[in-house]
Amino acid sequence: MATPKLSIDHFLSLNDAQCHERIVAAKKALGERLVILGHHYQREEVFKHADYTGDSLKLSRQAAQSGAEYIVFCGVHFMAEVADILSAPEQIAILPDLAAGCSMADMANLEKVEQAWRELSTIQAADEYITPITYINSAADLKAFCGSHGGIVCTSSNAQRVLEWAFSQRKKVLFFPDQHLGRNTGVRMGIPLEQIVVWDFDKPYGGLTQEEIKAAKIILWDGFCSVHQQFHAEHIDKYRATYPQGKVISHPECPYEVCQKSDEIGSTELIIKTVKASPPCTRWLIGTEVNLVNRLARESEAEGKFVHYMAPVVCMCSTMYRIDPAHLLWILENLLEDNIVNQIKVLPDIAAQARLALERMLEVSL
Repeated sequence: MATPKLSIDHFLSLNDAQCHERIVAAKKALGERLVILGHHYQREEVFKHADYTGDSLKLSRQAAQSGAEYIVFCGVHFMAEVADILSAPEQIAILPDLAAGCSMADMANLEKVEQAWRELSTIQAADEYITPITYINSAADLKAFCGSHGGIVCTSSNAQRVLEWAFSQRKKVLFFPDQHLGRNTGVRMGIPLEQIVVWDFDKPYGGLTQEEIKAAKIILWDGFCSVHQQFHAEHIDKYRATYPQGKVISHPECPYEVCQKSDEIGSTELIIKTVKASPPCTRWLIGTEVNLVNRLARESEAEGKFVHYMAPVVCMCSTMYRIDPAHLLWILENLLEDNIVNQIKVLPDIAAQARLALERMLEVSL
């Protein structure tokens, strides 16, 4: 019989060293019943406890394959949803802090997307002309929307393959919630900027004319990542003036002007692989979240490589930062008492349609 759930209040008074010792002990006691996932953007004092590290989709697939009873996702809400959707029914997905959301994901909600779909359908039958694509950084019900409308999910690493698949299905794409990933990918595919328009979800018909909508190949949602939005082209200009031989690599969530000035554009996984594969004495300016950049800088230093964070002012992923050692310990010690705290469970009908959109993506990505 489960004991009463332990309150978070006690754990918040512990320092990181105390949390670390007890987390290690709890992990050992739970053994193979537990798997902890750590996203690349997670703070170091939490990241070090992860059994698997990586981007959100990679982690969810690893968790589902692990067979662990408890999947504790040190990331944000949509990541834990994907873990629940892809894992077996008996596996339990947990988010250490329910306040760990994603500001970009919040910029697109089902009500607004359905409204856009209805408005687009008055100009051209949306289900005949438009393939909806949602970035994995989105709520489960938007993945389900894509699943039920012949659409698909994408990640930053497979966005081009997903777009190619989408255009093989229908003539246009509605891409949400991140406009920068959609634009940067479309341009790299050779789609002219004039055929890529932005849908302002607070305006009728996205603030676009019928002619603009009909001429567009990609309709971008007016969303963005606040972390990647902070990077600007002038940051690259200043870096190149100081280090003419230096290289620049940016995440495709960065603005178009930043990506255009970068030597490489890629997902978190590609950024890591590219820097690690570079020869000694290489110098890199990186446009992505600071925890990943700092971790990569420490690892590269021993090889004589130099890694710089792109922006002069640090803007952390504030919602990801909510996952701290105290919340992780709170979750684990409750599991030791057979108490499940902060389970993330996607409703079956939503999960079924969302899984369909995710499975399409996985097939395209093979």
